[in-house]
Amino acid sequence: MNRLAGEKSPYLLQHRSNPVDWYPWGDEAFERAAREDKPVFLSIGYAACHWCHVMERESFGDPSVAEALNTRFVCVKVDREERPEVDGVYMAALHAMGRPGGWPLTMWLTPCRNPFFGATYLPPDTLKGVAASIGELWAAKKGELKASGAAVIEHLGGLAGTLSGGRAGAGSRPGAGVEAMDRAFEALSESFDERHGGFGGAPKFPQPATLGFLLSHARRTGRGRGAAMVVKTLRGMAAGGIHDHLGGGFARYSTDDEWLVPHFEKMLYDNAQLLRVCAEAHCATGEADLADLARDIAGYVLRDLRLPGGAFACGEDADSEGIEGKFYVWRPEEVAAVLGGPDAAVFCRLYDVTPEGNWEPHEKGLPRDRSILRRREGAEDPGARLGLPAAEVRRVDAEGRRRLFEARSLRVRPLRDDKVLAGWNGLMIGALAYAGRALGEPGWVRAAAKAAGFVSTRLMKGGRLLRRWRDGEARFPGVLEDYAFLADGLLDLYEATAKAGHLALSRGLARDMVELFADEGGGFFTTGRDDSEVPVRLKEMGDGALPSGNAVAARCLIRLSAFCQDPSLLALAAKTAGAFSRLLDERPESVPCLLGVLDLLHPSKGEDAARGCRGPTCRPPADAEIDLGLTEKAK
Repeated sequence: MNRLAGEKSPYLLQHRSNPVDWYPWGDEAFERAAREDKPVFLSIGYAACHWCHVMERESFGDPSVAEALNTRFVCVKVDREERPEVDGVYMAALHAMGRPGGWPLTMWLTPCRNPFFGATYLPPDTLKGVAASIGELWAAKKGELKASGAAVIEHLGGLAGTLSGGRAGAGSRPGAGVEAMDRAFEALSESFDERHGGFGGAPKFPQPATLGFLLSHARRTGRGRGAAMVVKTLRGMAAGGIHDHLGGGFARYSTDDEWLVPHFEKMLYDNAQLLRVCAEAHCATGEADLADLARDIAGYVLRDLRLPGGAFACGEDADSEGIEGKFYVWRPEEVAAVLGGPDAAVFCRLYDVTPEGNWEPHEKGLPRDRSILRRREGAEDPGARLGLPAAEVRRVDAEGRRRLFEARSLRVRPLRDDKVLAGWNGLMIGALAYAGRALGEPGWVRAAAKAAGFVSTRLMKGGRLLRRWRDGEARFPGVLEDYAFLADGLLDLYEATAKAGHLALSRGLARDMVELFADEGGGFFTTGRDDSEVPVRLKEMGDGALPSGNAVAARCLIRLSAFCQDPSLLALAAKTAGAFSRLLDERPESVPCLLGVLDLLHPSKGEDAARGCRGPTCRPPADAEIDLGLTEKAK
């Protein structure tokens, strides 16, 4: 066992028996690097990542690779979900070096934590070759490598600084906010996949922040195109293999452009955002299948990701028994063994289960005769296509999914990463509270309240919100997303329950967020003033897998301003939007969540900023309380 054996992160614990002499991120590793005058080899990943598992097995478990690393470097392993501020700095550095991002992230640093070379996944022979070359360069050109690393950090710091101030932009010029929203809509409309939904080509991501913006744009303008793109995308995803047709919920993204083949990990933050946008889309369009899809997602999360104390786990692995996707795929014989011949034949036609299989797995241990379940009938009536009454097809569909789910439950499940992260739970708290109220599901609101109680008690210490709880231990200072996502989610919970305590907690978190993360020049840094473990403080710009912490912080401040009648919070939100004016001017489609902030800063006539870019206004009367089976009355 190496030093990772004492950690709580499931990802770090997966590496505790590697022959690599791993250190967790911290001063001990860098002090040794300085003392021995060695570079630091940094590897960043997460527990549900398929290629992280591949690199762990084939490289970090190989004694020859371990020797190549241990003799030349001090080796540090980081769980990007525990330490997003560390991952953010070095992923930004990788992009600054002109390389595409991804995980596992592989980086070499000076003992001062400055990055001078980086990559993502490296096969074992390549990794050994790169390690040898860097070792030789360190011996021969150490000064140049140190200068290069310092230049990268200086560049990143300058980038954060230039986000503030400068020329007037979309956050400040009269009418510019509406212009930015319209330009973003046109760019998204041009990149929309009319056949399958979504934007661009493979790999294809759900982009829930973009879908939420399109719904708000449709509401503002009365143009149906935005809502139609959202419905097409959600239905395409729901039919595809990215959707778990048996257990509910969605995988991270699709490797193709038709939503068929995912990397099979299922993450809390994706499902939280998709739950919300499905409920928003149902409220905007009245389409019943979108409400059903929201119930599908909530059912998965509440069944498989909810932990005993009420909080939510991070997600589930892509791999089962060491093979990506094995848990989820089927052969026709397996379907027939569960359903019987006639029903199996119908079900296989409905869900594209064929003798040849419908995908080519990466893993050598999984033959190509397996199929990912996906609906293939499209707009065509499946009953007519199959020559059967529609009612019979619906029976086979529902009964088949139920029985196959039961059969699948006997398989070896993927690992569940049972860390509790404050920010990700904030997203799910908000999504359950909003969707529960919008769809008449008070049990979801109760679940959100219980999760909020867990996070507010277990992850608060000495007045500071902490990032991660697992196995009885709360650790690591919360970053901007933790404060912003949780404060914003608590406002949704306040709207759903009228419990004054949720509003008070949100307001307190927002106050601390401003104190810890706000930049006097505008916007918020990712890390707090009290965090000295990264070499530079960054500002998030665009939305990625997670919404921008700056955008959610600004949205939360706008909503609090409306709830608490505090105009200073509205001014601070406007200043935050102004800090990103260059990006809003040049590439507004890359910041859809920030466009939602502009929508609130420049509301249409009669709109309420407390709505918080959430579709229909959900602000409860001051003396009201939804019947949630709770004994405490709102004050």
